[in-house]
Amino acid sequence: MRQWKILCTTAVVALVSGNAALADVTPEQVWENWKAVSTSYGQTLTTASEAREGNALVVKGITMTSKQDGAEATMLLDQAIFTDQGNGSVVMTMSETSKMEVKTPAVEETPATTSQISIANPGMTVTVSGTPEAMRYEFVGPSVTLSLDSIDGGGEVPDDMKVEAVLTGLKGSYDIAGTTDKTIASNATLDGLAIGFSGSDPAEGSKVNGSVNLAGIAATSNSAMFGDMANMAAALKAGTKMDGDITYQSASMDITVVDASGETKVQGTNAGGALNFAMDAARLAYGGTVKDASVTLSGGQLPFPQVNLAYKEGAFDLVMPLQKSDTPADFSFMTKIADLTISDEVWGMLDPAAQLPRDPITVHLDTTGKVKLNADLMDEAAMGQMEANPGELHALDLKALEVKFGGAQVTGNGAMTFDNTDLATYGGVPAPTGTVDLKAVGLNGLLDKLMAMGLVPEDQMMGARMMLGMFAKMVEGEPDTMTSKVEFKDKHLFVNGMQLQ
Repeated sequence: MRQWKILCTTAVVALVSGNAALADVTPEQVWENWKAVSTSYGQTLTTASEAREGNALVVKGITMTSKQDGAEATMLLDQAIFTDQGNGSVVMTMSETSKMEVKTPAVEETPATTSQISIANPGMTVTVSGTPEAMRYEFVGPSVTLSLDSIDGGGEVPDDMKVEAVLTGLKGSYDIAGTTDKTIASNATLDGLAIGFSGSDPAEGSKVNGSVNLAGIAATSNSAMFGDMANMAAALKAGTKMDGDITYQSASMDITVVDASGETKVQGTNAGGALNFAMDAARLAYGGTVKDASVTLSGGQLPFPQVNLAYKEGAFDLVMPLQKSDTPADFSFMTKIADLTISDEVWGMLDPAAQLPRDPITVHLDTTGKVKLNADLMDEAAMGQMEANPGELHALDLKALEVKFGGAQVTGNGAMTFDNTDLATYGGVPAPTGTVDLKAVGLNGLLDKLMAMGLVPEDQMMGARMMLGMFAKMVEGEPDTMTSKVEFKDKHLFVNGMQLQ
């Protein structure tokens, strides 16, 4: 995980710091700005030579090195040419190939590794205009290819492991304002992203081959960078903030694994999705969606020819505070999978008599609340010194709860607050105050079917029904419909008005 973290960080820093510096009116100003931004990210930058050749500044032997948590990434670029267009703009062209080396230290049972990566960007150009205070650059390129050449010391990594990512049809722009502290607004589009990988293990007689493809990619981002970006915790406190989103129109994957059990294939598609991200000193937000996804598994040790899974929508969303505070801050968490269907082969194994309705399955949980942090989550030193929980839960709102399965549906909502000075009443949990309302439709019918299938013994089913009788009441005029009101008040628990604690 460390090697991918520093690899991604270095690649983004190299691209943003390199291109962001290009918004100036002379080649020398562009190059000086590039070096300044690179340094602000904590990179060490050296060159073999910097010289004017007519209307262009030619920089050769560029080396950029980043270090983080004992890991190190070095990017080598043969040359970059900054050409004055004579109209207040500068065009930059780079070597069509470059190299990156990523070294990660040994961590517990994970050995140290050294990875070699090649980057090819034929025909990539960047046109820069504006002033040092307000810069704009536009880039266009037919393709960028990142290839994993080797991984040394990876333990279980196959010697012939190959990974290649190809980005096609790049187009976009950056608007940059500021000198020492900067704000950047960007947008970019890609026709597609294709990732291919393969490898084998002669000792086990196995091999893997696969591909992942995305089409119609669009990305936007906004950031304000203050302070030392190499120290993210300090930079956030200084005012650094960022947000962005990525959307795509479709995706597919095709993976084949061959081993002693035979050939196993995993194939999947979806009709598009999105990811979004935001971070500042106070909060971290992260979310995503996927639409109309399907996955097929076949071969290998599966007990039937193939398994098909599909769902209409998958989504998640998380917003959480990052900073220590004397007052509670907002958080939210949502997860959803809607209309999940499973192939009849799987249902047939679980329910050969088809007693359960094979309706689509839905699980949806949506919550908000307030939490108070006792330490800055981005401050590794402070987190390392924590002896107790880093935060206290002060409020929780259940905005939506829905579970649909086997002809039954459970829904709910509610709101509670928590007294963190009382950890005794409920056995170490802060004492809650509030109400949760639940409704179940078709639950008794589902329990009957589960018992008939032999999945739940009769004696356990009797206990489950007794619990339902205590916590739920039937709704008149609505068959197999129950409701339950759970109340926490005055340090006691009530269910449908009956005190249970």
